[in-house]
Amino acid sequence: MSDIHNITQYIHDLGRRARAAGRLMARADSGAKDRALNAIADIILARTDALAEANAADMEAGRANGLDPALLDRLELTEARIQGMAEGLRQIAALPDPVGGISDLNYRPTGIQVGRMRVPLGVIGIIYESRPNVTADAAGLCLKSGNAAILRGGSEALRSNQAVAACIHAGLEAAGLPADAVQVVDTTDREAVGALITMSHFVDVIVPRGGKGLIERISREATVPVIKHLDGVCHVYIDDRADLEKAVRVAFNAKTQRYGTCNTMETLLVHDAVAHQVLPRLAALYRDAGVELRGCERSRTLVADMAEATEADWAAEYLAPVLAVRIVDDLDQALDHIARWSSAHTEAIVTEDFSRARRFLREVDSSSVMVNASTRFADGFEYGLGAEIGISTDKLHARGPVGLEGLTSQKWVVLGDGHVRD
Repeated sequence: MSDIHNITQYIHDLGRRARAAGRLMARADSGAKDRALNAIADIILARTDALAEANAADMEAGRANGLDPALLDRLELTEARIQGMAEGLRQIAALPDPVGGISDLNYRPTGIQVGRMRVPLGVIGIIYESRPNVTADAAGLCLKSGNAAILRGGSEALRSNQAVAACIHAGLEAAGLPADAVQVVDTTDREAVGALITMSHFVDVIVPRGGKGLIERISREATVPVIKHLDGVCHVYIDDRADLEKAVRVAFNAKTQRYGTCNTMETLLVHDAVAHQVLPRLAALYRDAGVELRGCERSRTLVADMAEATEADWAAEYLAPVLAVRIVDDLDQALDHIARWSSAHTEAIVTEDFSRARRFLREVDSSSVMVNASTRFADGFEYGLGAEIGISTDKLHARGPVGLEGLTSQKWVVLGDGHVRD
């Protein structure tokens, strides 16, 4: 299917079918959607071996093609991740259905009632790399919010995504909902992405999940609105009024719990007054975990084997066991550093000072801001959204982890009884 006309025709056919399925999904009741989600979860667990077999083939091909360790980590479907997909779907099913809810209904002086109803966006295109669990997460959130979805995973995960899609279609059919409500693009041709992101008559929004190059391309070429983030340059700042035991736990977890994720800490900022107490302890823990440290001049006087940081390190999203470290004079300097180098994803402060914590929450302009907690909590599952369609660092429509509400919009509704305007 390398001919561009065939690719365009194929994607347009998916779009037409998705638009038709989206109309059916918009009027589906909560019970049907929840039955579908639970059925998909049951089928995923029943087909664990088949999913693992498909994923093993993708992993073998990925190693043969020289995929880097971070991508291989994202690609792998362990038994725990397969169970996590099912659990995420059940959590989505248990969440309140946002569709059809009317808020702010008030009488106007004319006697009409005016309010806002939450409605699906329509057809959502999701473009992602590596992680096959995104197929289940994205499908679940789109279904619960009454949308249809067109999913385009990376070529490295094609077998895994097709196996998950088969589970989704079986669950939809068991609940009496259209299988076309979730369609997985079955070609790895890059032209399919170009067709999908410019198909504004069939697709209402695009959500890219992947590397910076992919997201930059989609942001540049899409004619469909995009919910996105480019980088995850996340910071943890250890204040001089921090509980240092908490600081060590938070800073170690934020970096080492998992390396290849967008909410992993990439820069550690430490107040000068406590650096001599906390930084050598952390350096020893990082060293044992195999993390390379790159630090400022003051940091390197406390940790002899730390490499010298360059300006490029402050902007780096490593997605690897590498950490930039800087000692700062005070909260103001920490805030200045974050304002300059942050990608507006997630930042955390460790402090026992209530006023400083409040100031950090107020002044840091990121989609998630935390006090005394690891940046690794910044995802939809941990926020109680059941799963997430992605992280948005934009400021319009949706920001931070995008769950059910982020996949809906609102329209004005007016209730009258023969009212006419004078």
